[in-house]
Amino acid sequence: MNKKKALTMTTRLQVFHPLRAALVPLLAALVLAGCASTPAVDTATLVPTPAQFKEQASAPTHWTQAAPAEAQPRGTWWLAFQDPVLDGLVERAGAQNTSIQEAAARLAQARALVRSANADRLPQVGLSGGAVRQAGANTSNGAIPATITTAGANLSYEVDLFGRLAQARDAAALDAESRAALLQSTRLLVQAETAQTYLSLRALDAERALVRETVEAYQGTLRLTERRFEAGDVAELDVVRVRSEAASTEADALALDRRRAELEHALAVLVGQPASDFALQSADWNIALPTIPAGVPSTVLARRPDISAAQNTLLAAQARVGVAQAAWFPSLSLTASGGYASPEIGDLFKWSARAWSLGALMSLPVFDGGRRQAGIESARAQLDAATAGYRGQVLTAFQEVEDQLSGLRLLGEQAEVLDRAVVSARRATALSDSRYRNGYVNQLDLLDARRSELRNRRAALQVQALRFQATVGLVRALGGGWDVAPKQG
Repeated sequence: MNKKKALTMTTRLQVFHPLRAALVPLLAALVLAGCASTPAVDTATLVPTPAQFKEQASAPTHWTQAAPAEAQPRGTWWLAFQDPVLDGLVERAGAQNTSIQEAAARLAQARALVRSANADRLPQVGLSGGAVRQAGANTSNGAIPATITTAGANLSYEVDLFGRLAQARDAAALDAESRAALLQSTRLLVQAETAQTYLSLRALDAERALVRETVEAYQGTLRLTERRFEAGDVAELDVVRVRSEAASTEADALALDRRRAELEHALAVLVGQPASDFALQSADWNIALPTIPAGVPSTVLARRPDISAAQNTLLAAQARVGVAQAAWFPSLSLTASGGYASPEIGDLFKWSARAWSLGALMSLPVFDGGRRQAGIESARAQLDAATAGYRGQVLTAFQEVEDQLSGLRLLGEQAEVLDRAVVSARRATALSDSRYRNGYVNQLDLLDARRSELRNRRAALQVQALRFQATVGLVRALGGGWDVAPKQG
């Protein structure tokens, strides 16, 4: 009896020991799973969001808590300028600009990588078939050559014990979201550049008209001076002095023509059209200047697509640290195959020719010369770089908003001062011209007055153009449009 019991116990142990030996790696893997964790981002290194912009600290404010809104449409903010030509150019740029098309293609590529990462988490099924001519122990005829025909199906599946595949999928998804945000950023950038280029061109049209008008005034003065010289009332010096002033001003007009041609060519590239086939006729500068609402909350920066892209890049780098850490842990793969094999193709699908197999493979890295540790260190370095990049992007965003807000405030004050200067300069020119024609002042007084008027009027136009540029720059800095009430510029 005791001998039988001992035999039974021995048999049970022999059965149990192989099972226990097979479960030990799996149990160890489950214990190690608790060690696989994605590192947290140190929030102390990120930029705190200020309560309001410094430039609007003295303005009445109505601050509200805003959720991230980078996925919201940027809005048709260019309609606030009330210019149909600008509207058409921005729409064309959105449809034909090559930078937008390139960003869209990269987004499509990133989304394809997400689908590829998802596919790694699913079972892989395939069909196979073939014929092999061989001789030897594996053939039924011994050393006589025979043809073995096979047909079957294969299935494989990797069990994601430690979330490596899931984290890789998450990182790819975050990359795709980052690309989507970059597409939004590219679209907003192209819209802003198109608007700024068009507004610069219209400002040049106004400045060119002013300079041409001054050239005509100089031509009239030159004709009068030549008649007075022929009558002996003035010296030749007066003639050549006016002629020089007229030629110099005409040279300025030609320089403006050259600058306008360059802007026209740049606008053609933005709308995706060859510069040789693109032309924009001169027109009066009757464009509305939108009024910036006071108290724009700083949380509107959550709409900036470049900040959203930097944030997603940071989160993707964080996930990839987890992927690199998971490389140290075991991997478990399940395989299955089934089909038929026969030396005669006519007997291939007979029940006696069937064949199948099931398998499970667990592998655990032991020593790789430091390759996996280097991968972890590389992933952590990428995480540090992404954190610094995100912080830099936020700091740049606040700088850009403050730059545009301060620029709009100071340009508005400068425009008021220049308006007073233009009024006085025009009056001085009118008085000098009248007195010169009646012989009360010399020619130098008239030329100086006209030169001063031209300088002040050009400066006023340039400041007005800069106000339009700053308005578009603020749209871009805020990440898109807002509700505005246009006023005539």
